[in-house]
Amino acid sequence: MSSINQVDSCDPIVVDNVRMRKTLGIVRVTEDGKKFYKPDVLDDVKPLKGRLFNTLEDGIQFYKTYAKLSGFEVRKSTQYKSKDGKLRQKYIVCSREGFKPIAPMDTLVDKMDKQEIEKPKEKRKRPSCRCGCLAKCIFESTNENKYVVYEFEEEHNHPFVDEDDIPLLKSSRKLTFSKKQLLFRVSNNNIGPMKAFKMMKELFGGFDEIGATSVDCKNFKRGINLFIGEFDAEMVVELLMNKQEYIPGFSCDYFTDEDGALEGLFWADEVAKNNYLCFGDVISFDATFRSNKYKMVFVPFTGIDNHHRSVTFAAALLSKETWESYAWLLRAFKKAFGSEPKVVVTDQDPAMKIAIEKEFSNSRHRLCMWHIMEKLSTKVGPELCKDETFKRRICNIVWTDTIEPSEFEREWDSIITDFELQSNNWLTDMFALRFNWIPAYYRDEPLSGLMRTTSWSESENHFFGQLTSTTLTLVEFVSHFETAMDVQRYTHRTNQHKTRYTTPDLLTDYVLEKQAREIYTRAIFYDIQDEICASITECMSMSVMAIDGTHKFFIKEIGPVVSFKGLFEVLFTPSDATLSCSCKRFKRYGLMCRHSFYVLRICGVNEFPKKYVLKRWTRDAVTPVKRVVFDARKKLSDGSVRDELVKEIIGSVEYCVDKLASSIKELSIFRDRLQDLKSKIDAELPNQRPMTDHEVISSALGVSKPKTKVRVRNPLQCRRKGDRTNSRIIPPKERAMTDGAKKPRQCKKCGEQDADHDSRNCTKFQLKKRNMPDA
Repeated sequence: MSSINQVDSCDPIVVDNVRMRKTLGIVRVTEDGKKFYKPDVLDDVKPLKGRLFNTLEDGIQFYKTYAKLSGFEVRKSTQYKSKDGKLRQKYIVCSREGFKPIAPMDTLVDKMDKQEIEKPKEKRKRPSCRCGCLAKCIFESTNENKYVVYEFEEEHNHPFVDEDDIPLLKSSRKLTFSKKQLLFRVSNNNIGPMKAFKMMKELFGGFDEIGATSVDCKNFKRGINLFIGEFDAEMVVELLMNKQEYIPGFSCDYFTDEDGALEGLFWADEVAKNNYLCFGDVISFDATFRSNKYKMVFVPFTGIDNHHRSVTFAAALLSKETWESYAWLLRAFKKAFGSEPKVVVTDQDPAMKIAIEKEFSNSRHRLCMWHIMEKLSTKVGPELCKDETFKRRICNIVWTDTIEPSEFEREWDSIITDFELQSNNWLTDMFALRFNWIPAYYRDEPLSGLMRTTSWSESENHFFGQLTSTTLTLVEFVSHFETAMDVQRYTHRTNQHKTRYTTPDLLTDYVLEKQAREIYTRAIFYDIQDEICASITECMSMSVMAIDGTHKFFIKEIGPVVSFKGLFEVLFTPSDATLSCSCKRFKRYGLMCRHSFYVLRICGVNEFPKKYVLKRWTRDAVTPVKRVVFDARKKLSDGSVRDELVKEIIGSVEYCVDKLASSIKELSIFRDRLQDLKSKIDAELPNQRPMTDHEVISSALGVSKPKTKVRVRNPLQCRRKGDRTNSRIIPPKERAMTDGAKKPRQCKKCGEQDADHDSRNCTKFQLKKRNMPDA
């Protein structure tokens, strides 16, 4: 006799004084004690024998819904076809059908010998859920091209999941379009799937409200890499070339090797070009590593804006750091911007030097002080770098532009002698290059003071480093770069807003200070304000001479800290308000000095001299660029149109929620209206197909997967300067970063390092397997 017991899915049961939770369903116990479980659901949701469906997918979806309500999962299994290839029967079985396959063994191979021959492989622990369940649903085709339930086995040999755990079933887990978009967008800010999953928990009110697990989030990120795959270079080139075609002012150039592999990629938009016209007098470009999976070097072109913040003019990716690659890059820059910069600041890369001499022949090339001084500790030793006297003396002659070349050379020789550094070859080489990096030697050059702001290039690299990683594909990298540009330009916009609509306090009653407040941006005004205050409290006239209508003032600085103990000569011609100071601050920075303000004040000048106002530092330095976003992007892909519509819909809902949040009653009414709208949509569009992962990814990336033969192949793993050679001594900082880096993933099938796949989904192995002749 077997017994059938109705199980109450709400109340707990007690077994041997242990409180247990009940599972859904009806339990049947056989005479030998075996238990079988039948879902306790209405017949209307059961795929009973004889039930007819218009399509096979409708039938499968019906069975999946039944399984979800019952507390188990299903999977597709065997199928049979007729002689003409038409599907005749399709088996859908419980996911716990069958048993876990037994691992192969060979007793002829001794265990110890096997370990010597073959390194033991670490295997992932994968518990099995298979238990030989026989529950299934068989669909059979009819003569009318419909499908009928041919057989339905309802009983299972295992309990169903707890009612509270149904959201964890695979059939219950689904990343919606909005959540996939969220995962992609936060990834542009280097937020991985795990952190994004935790963010969504807070946004949606709990893990169960997400509708997916952290593994689903990681799988979606993996799906992006698989979608891009071997088409990475082709897709990024198509993306940027489409922008060049449809977006006004956008420029893009690329070149490949003889095999079609991407070698170089350059791009710049209209906003960047406009910024170059305003702030392109001094630019810096520096090769940055660790920005993408191919080890292509990232080369941003940067400058200083009117708020004394970094501004990016263009960007490039290069697979080789040869002078030919850099020469191509500079030609692409000239083609896009139409002119050479006045000054170019780089590191000591000899390839850059050759390329600049060939392509930027009218530009002055200077070396980045920050890069050189950063090497000081490794070149002179840690002990000497701990010596405060040495550091103070060397910095006093390097990080200043107020001394003359003769003073620099005299103090340099003194330092070398005092600390016995005559045999240090690196210091000898740096002294030989002093004309290219020591400010004392180019203090007469216009805006040479911007080159003293040497850390801005490195600051820019750090800024981009926060939004890039060594695992990024090229398409993802461009998306991350655009996010970085949005951040940078939004910062400039907020700085402009603060300048226009806030008023800094005046510290003196001098009329020129008030006028300067209306001329310059807030950051630059504070610099001018400091100089005006210093002209009152820290400057003193020692003597005055008059020569042919020109007054010569000899100014001495006073105060607790005086960098220069000599006299500054200021020439002032009242007839045309011409000024010239021996400190040369205006020539070096484009900003007036305290000595000039001192002379203007004591001469009674009450009008800020316009000839000494450089437009690049003013409030209106940047001419606004008409933003062409929606109409231009609409031509690129339907995804852009969809994004705009979704943004408008979410904005409308957010507006309503914000409007009604103070009233529970009104909020409930709004909720009910949305529920009615959902029901109406389900009724009008019962079979509306959701977007596939590929469609969502294509929409997010802004480019489709190529359907034709690949024209631009992915770059090979690039060899950076110093890689796999013994010629370069690796600095401690770089060694620590390398040692602490996560071990790259390797596919066990194809052996690819730093792969975006594993042995389970290796496309190379699957292709090889398909091409193998049958035994």
